[in-house]
Order: sequence, then C-alpha cells, then structure tokens
Amino acid sequence: MAQIVGGGRPVNDAERRVIAHLRDNAPDDWLLLHNIEVPRDDDVFEVDLIVLTGHALCVIDVKGTRGRIEVSGTRWFPARRSAFSSPVSKLRGNGRALKGLLAREHRELERIYVDSVVVLTGNDARLVDPAGRDSRHVTDLPGLIGTLSDPSRVRRGYTTDMGPYRTAIIEALNGSVRRSTAPPRFGNWEVEEELGGDNRVTEYRAVNATVPGSETVLLRVYRADPLAEEKPRTAERRLIANAYQSLTRIPPHPCVVRSRDFFAIDDESRFVLVLDDVHGRALHLHLGASGDHALSPGARLGVVADMLGGLAHVHANNVIHRALSPASVLVAENGRAMLTGFDYAKPGPRQHTVANELPNILDTHYVAPECQAGPELMTASSDVYAAGVIAFQLLTGALPPAGPDAETPVTVPGGGPEVTDLLRRMRDHTPAKRPAAAEALAALLRARDGLPPAPQEPVRREPPARLSRLQRTFRRISGKGP
Repeated sequence: MAQIVGGGRPVNDAERRVIAHLRDNAPDDWLLLHNIEVPRDDDVFEVDLIVLTGHALCVIDVKGTRGRIEVSGTRWFPARRSAFSSPVSKLRGNGRALKGLLAREHRELERIYVDSVVVLTGNDARLVDPAGRDSRHVTDLPGLIGTLSDPSRVRRGYTTDMGPYRTAIIEALNGSVRRSTAPPRFGNWEVEEELGGDNRVTEYRAVNATVPGSETVLLRVYRADPLAEEKPRTAERRLIANAYQSLTRIPPHPCVVRSRDFFAIDDESRFVLVLDDVHGRALHLHLGASGDHALSPGARLGVVADMLGGLAHVHANNVIHRALSPASVLVAENGRAMLTGFDYAKPGPRQHTVANELPNILDTHYVAPECQAGPELMTASSDVYAAGVIAFQLLTGALPPAGPDAETPVTVPGGGPEVTDLLRRMRDHTPAKRPAAAEALAALLRARDGLPPAPQEPVRREPPARLSRLQRTFRRISGKGP
C-alpha cells in the first residue's frame, strides 16, 4: 500500500479512483501527493497527482473521457465530445517546470527524471494514435502501476535510484507546492474536468456552481500577461477576445455554436470564454469511418447542408471564419452539424488583425489557392472553398485533387451530377466563380430534393463610366485612346 503524504480535495470521481487505486495497489515505498498547485514564474499550474517511485518522479493527469479517442496532430478527438488540445504536451511542460523548481531548491535533483503520464479512467476509453505522438505518455487505470513501475522510461543520463534523493525531493515539494483547497472556479463556473490545452489556452468542462445539477458548458481559459507593456498587452487582449467578438455578431442559429459569456478574472491574467457543451463528435472522426460511426449518404448530405447553412448565416452577419476544417465542424448526437472554432475569425471591418496567427493553426488542405501565401487575404469566398473541400472529402471519402488539371469525374453517393458540379464550383481556383454559401446551400437542397437547378442569372456588367473631358484629353496625349 502506497503512502499518501498530502494533498487537496479531488475534483471528480475519476481522480478519486486513481488515488484509491494507487494507495491500495502500489508498492509500499511509493509516495503520493495529489491535487496540488505548483508555482511557475508569476503563475501556478495544477497537478492531479505526483508519484515518487523507486526510479522516478511522475506527474499524472487524470482524464475521465470515455470511448475511442483519436489523436491527430496536437488535438484529441473523443467519440462523444468536441475536440480539445492534447493534454500530453501541456503535462510534459508542467513536468519540466516542476523539475526546474526542484533543482533550484536542491541542485543535486538535476539527476532525477520527472516523467509524465495521462491516465484514462473510462472503462471503454481507447486512445488511437497512428503517429505515436502521445501514446507513450498515456495509459488506462489497470495499466497505470505497470507503467509507473517501468524503469526503462527513465531517459539516459538520469539516475534510476531515487533512494538517495527522497528526502531532498520531499523537502523541495513541501517548500514549494501547496494543496488545492477547492476545484478551480471561474466566475460562477466550477470546473468538473480539465480537457487539455497549451501555453496559451486551457479547456475545461464546468457547471454553474450556483445551480446544482445544471448542464455542463465548455470553458476556454486564455492566459494573459497582466504586467506586459500596453502595446503588446493590447494586441494580446484583441487576440483573446476575437472569438467572442465574432460570435456576438452572429445571432443564434442551430448550426453555429453559441457563446454564453466572456469575462476576465480580477487581475486580467485570465480571460474566460463560455461556450455550449455540444454533445457530439468532430466531423474529423466521421471521415472514412466505418461501422456505427459511418454516416449514411443522406446523413452526409445533411451535414454538408448544415455546414453551408451555418456558414451562410455567419457570412450574412459579416463574419469570416477563416479556419474552417473538419476539426471545426461538430456533428451532434441528433445528427445536426454545427460550426465552431472562431478564435481566428474576422468579425467585420476593424483597425487591427489577428491574421498573422493563422499560419500556426491552418490545415493547408482547406486553404484556398489565393490565400496559401497570405492568410490575411481570406474572404467569404475562401470559406466557401474550404467548405467545398470538406464536402468533397465527406461525400467521396478522399481529398480532392490538388489542381483543376488533375480533376476527374467523381460519383457522389446520394447526390447526382448537380452535387458533383456544385462541389467543383465551390472549389474553383477563381474566387469570383465560386457561389456564395447561401447559393451553394440552395443548390444542394434542390439537388437533394430532386429539383432541377435554378436558372443561372446572367452576369451583370456595369456600363463603362463616361470619361470627363480632362480624362479624354489625357488619354489622347498619352496615346492610350482617342
């Protein structure tokens, strides 16, 4: 039985299960410290559990996420929830910060290895990590003790014998960390689970603390530097507030995720965006899916229609999404698709821009040709291009060819040649030839319902403006006209 040497109150049942499992089943010489806050510069980070084994010190993050979880890039895509940032990279960063703190307290602790492990407590939780990016640092509850007992996890150059360092480690922890006295709380929202995040934003699932039993919401908690100089601080605030400013311009719509609130904590070191907790799956998980997760042809057309309906509503309110991809389209349990991911949207004309941040997050498969070298050039037309690529991929099972010269006829399951032609026009390399989102939606619905295409309106050409006498004289002198 392992020894618990201190800690705060566990936030949820998943954390309680992990603590009890280690207490009752781990070797007697292991030490446990749970639910603590560790200082880092002018801030603190929360740690669910620290375990001191015979060969390493390990920081543990507990996740109650259930079902299949697919890893793609830096995002986790759970089966029943919206995607969130991988908790592994953040946890490893916290481990490095803890190691630095310990080494400052006792220089000899440079030799110890600080490991990091995410524990999935759901009985049916299963991580699918094709690239092997996160899997080494993830285990389930039955495999936890075996993972922590493995000395081969210690990297070369570090000691595998904690015996001589136990006292110094305990002294350094006692002098540096403090226990969490209550679950994290932002305004009226009390955290139930930390989902993931990075150095910029952390995502939580939370409930309203003043209304017991209330439905859950998603919190995106953005870090800010309250001591920064005014100019960089203003730029930081603009970027943080961008999603809320974009969503507040958009009236409620069933195909656009709803923002409930946005506020700063007292010292403005955190800004909190409150969103609906959509019970569904990222469209990314339905691409190429089989079995229960596969969408029927009719359901796929319905998802495309919802995506275009949400996009038409967004554009009608002068907002450009700019980062549309299968990760920013959610398919709810009722089959309805919703747009989300408005952090880098453009909410109408303004004096500043956040477009310089776009290259860090864009998936180039969904970026219109005219914007490949300049994301600041994105328009409603480039959103339509992205929607066309997503629709093509969903309906055919593959990404479209790279260029128009490689275009070959395709068959769209559940849609006739009108749908095929619509997808081609949405991805036209000339922005002016793409239909607007509302026009694309109307064309899709007509094709789905078996109606003939709407007659194409002739292109209206403005009559040439009459030249003034001065302009005619200039053109004659310059040899540019009569």
